[in-house]
Amino acid sequence: MLGEHHYSVRAEWTGNRGTGTSGYRDYDRSVSLRVDGKPEIAASSDKPFRGDPSRWNPEDLLLSALAECHLLSYLHACVTAGVVVVDYRDDAIGTMREDGRGGGAFTEVVLRPRVVVAQEEMREPALAAHAQANAWCFIANSVNFPVRHEPTIVVAASD
Repeated sequence: MLGEHHYSVRAEWTGNRGTGTSGYRDYDRSVSLRVDGKPEIAASSDKPFRGDPSRWNPEDLLLSALAECHLLSYLHACVTAGVVVVDYRDDAIGTMREDGRGGGAFTEVVLRPRVVVAQEEMREPALAAHAQANAWCFIANSVNFPVRHEPTIVVAASD
């Protein structure tokens, strides 16, 4: 299924306090993100950039996209390798560095998936499936910083 895929989102600024962007401190960084047929996401900038810490920020969303893309690619890689995954949890972390000129960039993301497989003989192929997942992950292949993996593979307890 080769082809080109298109995505759309509506990002709507909802932080006008009545005077628009009349001054740097005069407006909220509140944003609503919408995709047709999906729940709205309440977003903002990160707290250090005058944002609302209770809302998702672009950095959260980028890290989430990388973690979810790897998870979904990994499950597919495991199916093709005959590995039965019974649980998966990732406590991903990302580092962004400001450049001193008002901008900045992510310098690295580390995915730390903890995967539980059904049987002991699945441990090694489960570990190897992370490399295949990384090769398949559209989001990881779209960023210009390293996305490292520090996986843990655990075998499910048998009753």
